[in-house]
Amino acid sequence: MYDEHYGLTGRPFQLTPDPKFWFETATHRKAMAYLGYGLAQGEGFIVITGDIGAGKTTLVGHLMDTIDHKRLNAIRIVSTAIEAEDLLRIVATDLGVDPAGLEKAQLLTAIERGLHAVARTGRRTLLVVDEAQALPVSALEELRMLSNFQAGGQSLLQILLLGQPEFRDRLHGSDRLEQLRQRIIAIHHLDPMEEHEVADYIAHRLAVVGWTGNPDFQEDAFAALYRGSAGVPRRLNLLAGRVMLHAAVENLTLIDQAVVEAVIGDLDADLPTLALSVPDEPEAAPVTPSAPATAAAPAVDAALAARVAELESRVEQQDQALRRVLTLLVDWVESDTTRPDYAPIRGVANWHDAA
Repeated sequence: MYDEHYGLTGRPFQLTPDPKFWFETATHRKAMAYLGYGLAQGEGFIVITGDIGAGKTTLVGHLMDTIDHKRLNAIRIVSTAIEAEDLLRIVATDLGVDPAGLEKAQLLTAIERGLHAVARTGRRTLLVVDEAQALPVSALEELRMLSNFQAGGQSLLQILLLGQPEFRDRLHGSDRLEQLRQRIIAIHHLDPMEEHEVADYIAHRLAVVGWTGNPDFQEDAFAALYRGSAGVPRRLNLLAGRVMLHAAVENLTLIDQAVVEAVIGDLDADLPTLALSVPDEPEAAPVTPSAPATAAAPAVDAALAARVAELESRVEQQDQALRRVLTLLVDWVESDTTRPDYAPIRGVANWHDAA
């Protein structure tokens, strides 16, 4: 709902990767340079790794938007622990070959025919495998075998592997993957963005959806956004989206550090596994009773009472926020002369969890 409140044409901080929001941080610029170099070689493996939410999928989406599809036939597979033969069947299907009833030797022959058919159109094939860390070694070995297919001294297939950091560890630590390692011609690890890149990242995504400066951001807000997300794009999108929602509910025109930290506090309470905490704040020492239960009872009762009071206060704050949301929605519906789209309203019940 905050997009309508601020007159935006879409949601700038959605979690679903969208290439139109591509923003080139320093680490993504290096990744594109390595990809460009690797694709120019036209053979072997290119490996891109990064933590969850680092932007690997967005990187691939941007790559698909920028490559010349008249010269490159791109096939994309999202791995979910696919066994070797199943992987071959998926590749065959994407090459236009029906794998039904084919044994492994027949599958390999059919895939080679499919690659030759693509080559006759003046293109070579790029196989993109996402979540490569989930592939068993046997499947990675089959990929290496596929990379052997050639025509006229030129490789018919090039492979881009994307995975989480443990995939890089597997590549370096497994003797069974030595031959694959020797075929890697470019490798890069996506790091989180730097603190100084956050402001430009936020401004870019807002500009894509028609932001005109409302709400404005105070400089200290970007430092808080960085601390709360550690520079990881997906975590930053989650935090920024909640900040925008909070600002819309409160009808704010300026977002500063205090606003961001208030949202971080709510997220820490609602989604503690994300650990979106501000590291500058010291943690309170845990209360650990060392005496028997009888002697510690007054202290425990006082702590319990304080906790209950804190929870009641939080529930009251959430109730107030929900009432403000409903008021905004009612105002929106009553001001619309045509029948409104009720889809946003159906999600209001879960706005606190889904925002």
